This record gives sequence, structure tokens and C-alpha cells, in this order.
Amino acid sequence: MALKRGIGVSAGVVVADALVLDTAETRVPRRTVAAEQIPHELDLVDRAFAAAAAEIANERQELSKRAGNELADIFGFHERWLNDQKPRKEIAQQVESRRYSAAYAISVFMRKYRRRFQEMASPFLQERGKDVLDIERRLLHHVGGEARQELSALESPVIVVAHDLTPSQVVMLEKTKKVLGFATDAGGSTSHTAILAAGLGLPAVVGLEDITAHVSSGDTLVVDGMHGVVVINPDTSQRAEYDTQAAHLLEVKATLGELRGLPAQTRDGHTIELLGNIEFPTEVAVCLEQGATGIGLFRTEFLFMQDGPPPDEEAQYQVYKSAIDAVGGRPLVIRTMDLGGDKCHTGGAWEPEKNPFLGLRSIRYSLQHLTMFRAQLRAIARASLLGDVRVMFPLISRIMELRQAKFVLNLVKEELEESGYEFTRPLPVGVMVETPAAAICARELARETDFLSIGTNDLIQYTLAVDRGNERVAQLYTPADPSIIRLIRGVVRDGGRCDAKVSICGEMAGDPLFTILLLGLGLRTLSMAAGHIPVVKNIIRCITMADAEKVKRRVLSFETEREVLNYLRVETRKVWGDL
Repeated sequence: MALKRGIGVSAGVVVADALVLDTAETRVPRRTVAAEQIPHELDLVDRAFAAAAAEIANERQELSKRAGNELADIFGFHERWLNDQKPRKEIAQQVESRRYSAAYAISVFMRKYRRRFQEMASPFLQERGKDVLDIERRLLHHVGGEARQELSALESPVIVVAHDLTPSQVVMLEKTKKVLGFATDAGGSTSHTAILAAGLGLPAVVGLEDITAHVSSGDTLVVDGMHGVVVINPDTSQRAEYDTQAAHLLEVKATLGELRGLPAQTRDGHTIELLGNIEFPTEVAVCLEQGATGIGLFRTEFLFMQDGPPPDEEAQYQVYKSAIDAVGGRPLVIRTMDLGGDKCHTGGAWEPEKNPFLGLRSIRYSLQHLTMFRAQLRAIARASLLGDVRVMFPLISRIMELRQAKFVLNLVKEELEESGYEFTRPLPVGVMVETPAAAICARELARETDFLSIGTNDLIQYTLAVDRGNERVAQLYTPADPSIIRLIRGVVRDGGRCDAKVSICGEMAGDPLFTILLLGLGLRTLSMAAGHIPVVKNIIRCITMADAEKVKRRVLSFETEREVLNYLRVETRKVWGDL
């Protein structure tokens, strides 16, 4: 038995035999052709581009029908690139001037192009190199330079293990209906591979570094996409434990129909608001299907992380309008662009930073790029008239940042009013509490806002000084640390004293291990990924607020995260089963 920790990017627990997929980079041998063969090779290049473009267009259309336009638009880069004449001409020039074979010319050009992304400082842009690799493989396949591994003949369920996967491969895996999940050496939470896995409901753990070196086809694997854990060849008791957990998740999913119409209410009558976290408007429907009563976090970064210039006001307005229409009068909290760190805007120059998570990111980035910021605020304000819209500023650390952001919002409102546009008056404003500074100064922030939302992902990272994406210190990243719990308690207390509603929207909100504790700490609004909602609702409906208070008091007496975790496992097991 061995346990590997990585980055969970799509929730769920699956147990099955491993299938190690050969995803090693294809090295096309150098080959030149006779002069009379050049027209044939040029024709191969043209046909490869045309075939790959048609293939992508069909797959994009199919994915749009299954999962929505936003998810399908991941392949927009592929389609635009294949229809661009410039790369085709440069490849053709290599064939004509150096008499390279079509396959070798494509390989040389694509490796050089991909290297540009790999050498960039931004992890997000580095991930785009995977899209380039996807295109390269398609082109080589159509000129006969790379064979594809066929998975359509699989007879039994498997978990795919690979060094890395391209977006196209993820779609292919999900279509087989025999692949239950996947685990990869490489990858990050913002990659297109990760987004697709989550959107398609395929449990996955990425960033495992060397999982392929430890797994052989036929090994039994457990993939826990909720906690970012892969277990290799679990012993009998562990296998039974994870089988039980996976079966329980299926049972919860099976009872969704009866849960959907029931409130998230404790046994003694306290109603808890369960909201969804989304990145794309199409995810609204999924959240509502899972029982969400609104959207507590609409991440808008995807609008600015596409190719080309940033979207203008009208383009953003249409996206927000589609989300508002989908949510149907329920609350929709729109977070302004959280760019920087590992999420970079591709439409302009991005200066590398030695420590990007402590650099120009989130609200700091917005306040230094006022044209982009004002366009977004104008679009949000205009859209607010269409539904219950609230605006939220990310990573506020100082009261002056909040005041500056509100000042820009007020200027935008004045501009809209002068131009004859209507908007909600007053437009509710909130902030994300994601740093120790914000948590400590929560009372001051609450006095000048309508609500606070605790973003535990960054709060844990900054409080414990642990990079949550770094496998070497991943074991130190935990929401169970007593310092985190005390900070949350303080934010809830200070927000309540100022009549500011306090919610929580980080991954901790969707982890069933912490549900009872969070209620005990005073939280009454939890926002999470859609897949977590049924389990959390089940737990809520099985306990009383007195139970939650008891758990809180006991947890606050502990000094270590181990004591917290052990106790929470015992208490949660009483109402939910093994975790």
C-alpha cells in the first residue's frame, strides 16, 4: 500500500484497476524528402490542418450540447489556431526550404511554439502549453506520425494514470463511460484539464509528481478527488473503507431527488443556506440541481484568461446576464477579477514576479488596471437590475483597499446614472476575508460592507505560510489547524456585531468533515462546489444546533490539527459514515 497526495481538482471517490496511459511526448525522427515529394508533403500539411480543425469543431459542438458553451469554449484556442494561416505557412516553409517531411516539420514547429509557454513565469500560461501539445498530437495523427491509444474497447471500469493529459484526452476518457477517474504526475488546479474534469464530473487528482513511477496497469487504485489523495493497492481494510465511502456517495447521489426539495435544516429547525461556487454560467443549473439556493461565488477570472484582449463591458454584461437568468431570482454573488498569482491575463504583457502570491494580484491588480476594473464594475452594476446581484471584492487586506474599490464603484454608478443606465440601489457590497490581516480587522471591514465571505483556500495558505499547490509541503496545508478555526470564529463574531452577514466559500465549506464545526462556529451560509452540496445537506439534516455547539467547544480546546481531525472524524462518522 502507498498513499500519494496531489491536487484534487474534481470531487468524488472511485476505486478500480489502474490503466497506465502512454502519454510520453512523441519524438518524430528527422526525415527529409526528395524534391518531387514536396507537393505531396505540403498536401499532407493542408489536409492535416483541415482534418484537425473539423475534428475540433465537431468535438466542441458535442461538448457544448453535453456541458454548455463555456466549457466547450476551452477548445476555442485550438479551433482558432488551426484556422490561422500563419502557422500553416511557417510549417509549409520548412517543408519547401529544408525538405522536411510533413510530420517532422509539424513536430519541430510545435515544439518551438510550446516551449514559449513552458518558459513563461506564470503557471497558468505554462499550462497553455498543454493545449499546444494537444494540437500537435492531432496534426501528427492526421499525417500518420502518431498513433492514438484506443479506449473504446475497454470491457471493465478503470482509473487512468498518466504523466499528463490534454483537454482532448479528458473528453475522450469521459466519453468511454468506462473510465471512472484519473491521476497524473503533472497538472494544476487552473489547467483546462482540471476545469474539464470538474465540469464533466470525472474524479481526478493531479500534480502527484511521480504517480506513473509507482503504478502499473492492473494495480488497484483509490482516487479521492475531494481530498487530493491516491491510494495504491490499498489493503483489505482500506479497500473496504473506500468502497463504503464510494458506495455512500452513490447512495447520497441516488437520494438527491428527495433531498432537492427539502431545506438544509437541522433537526431542531435551524435553516442553513447552501450556495454554489461556479466559474461558468452553465454551472448554475448543476448547482441548482444539487440543491443550491443560489450562487455564493461566481469567479469571473475565466473572462480575462482567454486569448486576445480583455472582454469589453458589453461582452461581460451578456455573461452576467446569462448567469442571472439561470439562477432565476436567487442570490448571485459576483466576485470581481481575481487575477495574479497563478491566474494571469493573457491579453497583454505580464511581468513575472519573484513571489506572485505576495505580489500584484486580486484587488491590487484591479486597482492598478482601472480601465479593466471599471468596465467590469459597469457590467455588473448594469446586470444587477436583472436579479439579486451582489458584488464582492477579493483578497482585501486593508481597509483602504476596500475604500478605494468602493470609490471606483461609486464613480461607475455616477457614470451610469449620467448615461441613463439603471442599476440596483443600493448594490450590496462584500469582501472576501482571505488573509490574517482581514480576519483580524474583520470588524472594521464589516462596518463598511454588507457581507463578508471567508475564503479559506487563501486564508489557510497565508496564515500557515504554505503554498497549497506545492506537493512538498502539502501535508502542512490543513483547515484543521487551531489558528484557522480561531480566525473563522473571530470573523463570524465580528461580522455579527456589525450586522454584516458572514458566509464561507472556500473548499473547507464543502468538506463534510467540517460541516458540524462550521455551524457551531456560527456560520449559517455555506458556499461550495455543486458536488458537495448533497453530502453537506445530509449532515445538516441529521444534527441539532446543540450538537454543533458541543463540537465547537471541544474543538476550541485542542492544540493540534491532529486532535481536531481525529475528533471531527469520530463526530462526523456518527451521522454520515466513514470519511
